[in-house]
Amino acid sequence: MYDPSHLRTFLAVSQTLSFTRAARRLGLRQSTVSQHVRRLEDATGRQLFSRDTHSVELTEDGEAMLAFARRILEVHEQATAFFTGTRLRGRLRFGASEDFVLTRLPEILEGFRNDHPEVDLELTVELSGTLHEQLAAGKLDLVLAKRRPEDPRGELVRHDELVWIGAERLRLDPERPLPLIVYPPPGISRALALEALERQGRAWRITCTSGSLNGLIAAARAGLGVMAHSRGLIPPGLVRVPDRFALPELGRVDFVVVHGRRRPTTAHGPADALATAILGGGDRLRGRRVDAG
Repeated sequence: MYDPSHLRTFLAVSQTLSFTRAARRLGLRQSTVSQHVRRLEDATGRQLFSRDTHSVELTEDGEAMLAFARRILEVHEQATAFFTGTRLRGRLRFGASEDFVLTRLPEILEGFRNDHPEVDLELTVELSGTLHEQLAAGKLDLVLAKRRPEDPRGELVRHDELVWIGAERLRLDPERPLPLIVYPPPGISRALALEALERQGRAWRITCTSGSLNGLIAAARAGLGVMAHSRGLIPPGLVRVPDRFALPELGRVDFVVVHGRRRPTTAHGPADALATAILGGGDRLRGRRVDAG
């Protein structure tokens, strides 16, 4: 009833919220992407996307289809691998940004391990900037990390907005330097936060530096200051800093999967398979959103 190619196209559009970007990701023409979505909507008898000339959004039925599409594709791929006798083997060095610690990335990795038990998966959790450096040095085969919006590297998993977050009871004195909680260099969110403050001419001081996300969260919950963080991944117990404090806009950040350029041949298949699993489950890479009023 539901063509797997149509479901893959649907997932790509749901993650990019753009028919154009989904077409680029899949290597298809935009007209083909539109056709796939239309045929899937015909098959379900429901509208899956609300779209106009400026935006694309999932409808309520589209949100429901996400879970079904993932499950159908997972079973389809398992059956294909079983009956064709193709089993992936080799060593896969995978790096993930610590931003995803509080998401359902472990579920995606568990599913990958179950589907490909003969792949030796080595996981590295680090700052996005460090992961990109290790990938360029040939120390990793695949990376899931943040990138700056102008950076062309990688396949887009999803867009997000960087926002200022802190403890709900935190009060900021506009006459004093802004207390900052940051990753060490080369953290991307750190760099974007400092650049935004410099543009605004806002004085700042660093009250906590930690390479651990849990360390940053603990400092923020203790009221030591504010931190720049993905809006879709705000940890429980922290909220967006209210607009009345007039902090500068931080802009957008992209989450991408990037392949290494000097991958061993044995890593090609496993890296491609894991990238496909991540791209197919990109909507699961979200935390619980908690906003201030």
